[in-house]
Amino acid sequence: MIATRCVGVVMAQYSQRLFRPQLRLPSMPLVSCIGVRVQPTASGFRVPSGRQSATGAVSSRSTTIRDMLLHQRDVAERIGRPRRLARVTDGTTPAPLGLGLAAVGRPAYITEGRDAALGGDRSVEAMRERAHLMLDAAWDRGIRFVDAARSYGLAEEFLGSWLAAHPERPADLTIESKWGYAYVGGWRMDADVHEHKEHTLAMFERQWPETLAALGGAPDLYLVHSLTPDSPALADGALLEVLRGLVASGVRVGVSTSGPAQAAALDAARTLPDSPFSAVQATWNLLEPSAGPALGRAHDAGWLVVVKEAVANGRLAPGGDAVGAASLAALAAAAGRPLDALAIGAARAQPWADVVLSGAVTPDQLESNLASIAPSEADRAAFARLAEDPADYWSARSERPWT
Repeated sequence: MIATRCVGVVMAQYSQRLFRPQLRLPSMPLVSCIGVRVQPTASGFRVPSGRQSATGAVSSRSTTIRDMLLHQRDVAERIGRPRRLARVTDGTTPAPLGLGLAAVGRPAYITEGRDAALGGDRSVEAMRERAHLMLDAAWDRGIRFVDAARSYGLAEEFLGSWLAAHPERPADLTIESKWGYAYVGGWRMDADVHEHKEHTLAMFERQWPETLAALGGAPDLYLVHSLTPDSPALADGALLEVLRGLVASGVRVGVSTSGPAQAAALDAARTLPDSPFSAVQATWNLLEPSAGPALGRAHDAGWLVVVKEAVANGRLAPGGDAVGAASLAALAAAAGRPLDALAIGAARAQPWADVVLSGAVTPDQLESNLASIAPSEADRAAFARLAEDPADYWSARSERPWT
């Protein structure tokens, strides 16, 4: 459930600077769910840089964030919210599906076949309707885990408006979001740059209030987006202190990983002294399974493990371009299931997986993903021949067009 959800939260629909042609939002102060005023600025939202205490002293920015988190923890304790999520599976049954909003929160993304699935209308309103359609479809099919991120365009805002329209649903949902990347695509299909990465305390202090405002409350999980071994987030003492405060407030803190060094990044986060991290979202699929052993180590250490990109951004879906997809499709046909169902079934069968995300953008795609089946021993032998060199996989991924 979303922690400390409050009645009367004023939700932001995002910074008007990016979407002024599409949105006409009233200019108003925003109030986060934990009682801190979130002020709109020319570059987004910010929390006031100082906060006056009873003695008249004004704290620093990091102290302000810490005060926010401590207040949130107090509220969470009053309403009896558990500090950490329980493990989703015991490793002996297939991991449940979650819904990822990366492909429906913004007009352009790298998933193959997206043009045919979404059509030409990528306006804010069209994408909001699509996101709500997928959230409804996921809810109706029993999916109770939803993933978003600050860099997924308006994904958090779309999710927040859907939650506000269905106030009976949040208590049954686990909401995950991510910070550390900003969406800078200006709602354009042809933007030169779509995302900006910054793993700093300043970025956290900017994006955490934005997430609160967009969702109407704190997510259950908040991850550093695409952590790599050289990320400043692994060595910034002030940032790590604030993240520990976030954990104390009742939010589970973790990392997502991307790139050929996923395993090294995950191991570094897990073995930090007094690490605030206890959850990971990582890419694992039949083409790029290299993070598997590190994910197993995280699982054994009690981490929550979420799998993303199980169909390799569409390469392991019908019509995908993966080398070996034809042989995999033959296996799927023999089992009477679509190709993506076989790929997702392989991810769900991993003993360390707690949740496997679907990136579906149509209800039919979601139904196909839900048809996933556990692989046979013969399937597993065939899967082993599909793996690509991680460096080659990620190099090819970085060159995929945004459509």
